[in-house]
Amino acid sequence: MDKSNDMARINPVRYSLDSKFRFKCHSGVKCFTKCCRGINIILTPYDIILMKRRLQLPSDEFLAIYTQPQVLEKTDLPVVSLRLLDDEQNSCPFVRDDGCLIYEDRPSACRYYPLGVASLAHQEGADDEGFYFFVNEPHCLGFEEDTEWTVREWRADQGVDVRDKINAEWTDLIVRKRSFPSNIKLTEKSKQLFFMVSYNIDQFRRFVFESSFLERYDVDDETAQKIREDEIALLKFGLKWLKGILFDYRNFEVNETEQTVSVKNSRG
Repeated sequence: MDKSNDMARINPVRYSLDSKFRFKCHSGVKCFTKCCRGINIILTPYDIILMKRRLQLPSDEFLAIYTQPQVLEKTDLPVVSLRLLDDEQNSCPFVRDDGCLIYEDRPSACRYYPLGVASLAHQEGADDEGFYFFVNEPHCLGFEEDTEWTVREWRADQGVDVRDKINAEWTDLIVRKRSFPSNIKLTEKSKQLFFMVSYNIDQFRRFVFESSFLERYDVDDETAQKIREDEIALLKFGLKWLKGILFDYRNFEVNETEQTVSVKNSRG
């Protein structure tokens, strides 16, 4: 979601899917891998699944080793960013001078670069495509290359179109929470549920299959079998469930003193 540093220059011009730009990153450019150092990369749920699979680690171990928690600005939601190395350049743990060790499974933010993406969902007059902007970091020479893309072509080439579809429900949760008044906050329990579903898919699987969850929420056998076998299906299921729990106003309790929003189980 977020890839930035203090030297970033952001072109405020709004780009559509058919807007054009020039860019190419390869080992021949002098700045190769500089964009992988001194960065802040917010990881998406699908990023975590791909990266933990690549490293053959369970979710909790991957989170402990390779991420650090932070609160997403204007949402009060817990997210994780990639934990950087404690070296002079604060490097990504997966970058080497000749490139990325997990390039095929690199995070969405890395794939989007040099583009940034913003969503206008839940705002009047918004469409489903959101909008894009160009991140021009002074060290980056890739924008001096001759290869021309449309935003649509870049997204397809980098595989972020597929990843955005998988992460769509998660992105929507974040946008919805941003629409809350600043004095309305989720309870700690609500935040824990958000974090578990978003990032710790192994813990969420246990939560679903090693409790009375399937009975309480009337999950049919076909769906239960699918989410047991397929992590992506489990993630999508979890995000839809989470949206119903957190953002169905019938399930809100507002504490007038502390101004927090509590989760209620609609089944009692």
